[in-house]
Amino acid sequence: MNRRPLRVRFAPSPTGSLHLGNARTALMNWIVARQTGGTLVLRIEDTDTDRHQKGAEDGILEDLRWLGLSWDEGPDAGGDHGPYRQSERHAVYREAAARLLAAGKAYRCFCTPEEQEAERDRLKAAGEVPRYLGRCGRLDGMEARRREEAGEPFALRFRTLLPSDDPESAEVRFHDRLRGSVKFLARELGDPVMVRRDGRATYNFAVVVDDAAMHIDLVLRGDDHLSNTPRQVLFYRALGAALPDFAHLPMVRGTDGERLSKRHGATSVAEYRRKGYLPRAMLNALILLGWGPQGDDSNILTPDEMIESFSLDRVSRSPSIFDPAKLDWLSGRHIQALSPADLAGPATRSLVGEGSLPDQALLPEAAEWRNGLARLVQDGIDRMDQVKERSSALFHKGGAFDPADPDMKLLLAGEEAHRVLEAMLQAVTDHAPTDVETWKAYKKAVQTGSGVKGKGLFHTIRVALTGSVSGPELDRLVPLIGSGSTLFPGSIPSIKDRIQSTIRQIDG
Repeated sequence: MNRRPLRVRFAPSPTGSLHLGNARTALMNWIVARQTGGTLVLRIEDTDTDRHQKGAEDGILEDLRWLGLSWDEGPDAGGDHGPYRQSERHAVYREAAARLLAAGKAYRCFCTPEEQEAERDRLKAAGEVPRYLGRCGRLDGMEARRREEAGEPFALRFRTLLPSDDPESAEVRFHDRLRGSVKFLARELGDPVMVRRDGRATYNFAVVVDDAAMHIDLVLRGDDHLSNTPRQVLFYRALGAALPDFAHLPMVRGTDGERLSKRHGATSVAEYRRKGYLPRAMLNALILLGWGPQGDDSNILTPDEMIESFSLDRVSRSPSIFDPAKLDWLSGRHIQALSPADLAGPATRSLVGEGSLPDQALLPEAAEWRNGLARLVQDGIDRMDQVKERSSALFHKGGAFDPADPDMKLLLAGEEAHRVLEAMLQAVTDHAPTDVETWKAYKKAVQTGSGVKGKGLFHTIRVALTGSVSGPELDRLVPLIGSGSTLFPGSIPSIKDRIQSTIRQIDG
């Protein structure tokens, strides 16, 4: 990739949540900016007031920040080329449109929406590309001004074909970094609207004015914009602005090959965030949509490694397949790579968020307990919403096991189990296990007091404390129960209470 500093932009519309395709676009633009020592511009394209959703802009920015994607210029960051919301740039668009009108490169169109719809229907019926055929472009200039002065509503349209153009063969060409040379027949583009009848600039016109004014070097976006590009190229040329490079990323599809949608599950970054995926796992999954590191089969990448190895030249031209199972695998690998201290915060916040733990679990005095929680769950989760199930033994109240379970019935029916439970109850008074050393002392005391060893000892201890004959390692679990019941007595039942509940259920 060219290493000169590049100005790139990510320009979301606040019409909904940040979905996976747009997040991938944001990531690749961020990488290019960081890779070249360039600038990432965040621009909010909010001219589509009919589809604008309240709070969508804040949600998009929050998701980008959660992913760790920072920008250098934008609505909140400022910069020399603002404002960075299109709704605040109407005067800029009007001035640019007026220049093209004065130069004869645009004209007033008085056709009503109904007339334009009828024209499109006629073209469709004839098997032609629906477009505006330029009727108002043939109006005498004095006639157009007279109708304007009379108060007749009009839009401003761009003249696609010049008098010197052959309407049958004139083409609009541009170079795409992924597709090479791309061409469109000019006559199939019609004369695009630059400014609507209500005075608002259209997307295609506004984006060109903005990209030119903000000195964007590379327009890297989804290929759903590819059909917009020839009209935008015409606007660049008419305005006397230099063309940026273009690169249109292939669509993201589901595992069935269809366009990614709700029926494939979550499609927005916010949904995956709520499920508890780590940000760097999401970034890792996104960068692998249509690209992969050369000579590396692991595909486990940190953001720094993405910046180091990414190249547009190796982005696939085929649609990308988003596989939730692969995201889970990647997320699990990233979780495994964390230190307990780094996993402790997200794991604890997930339990606080769903109500299993109080807010006090996030205080400094609970730091060691949080690290223990991380060690307990780390081997068995792919995302943070699985922490509750993985750590459910911490919140067991004692008893509540299934007496009809044959393994449980066989284990607890004998005299050995009663001796173990009584010894557990006795030992907890003297040796309440709150760390590994006191847990070892507790085990020894229960073994000595009951005279039971091996499976009969440890399975009974496990059932008394968790209600199950299987689960996490007791060496990690029991100290967390002991210390957790002291730190969070309203959330984690004590070892003594669990033993007593188990004895009551057996005797009852």
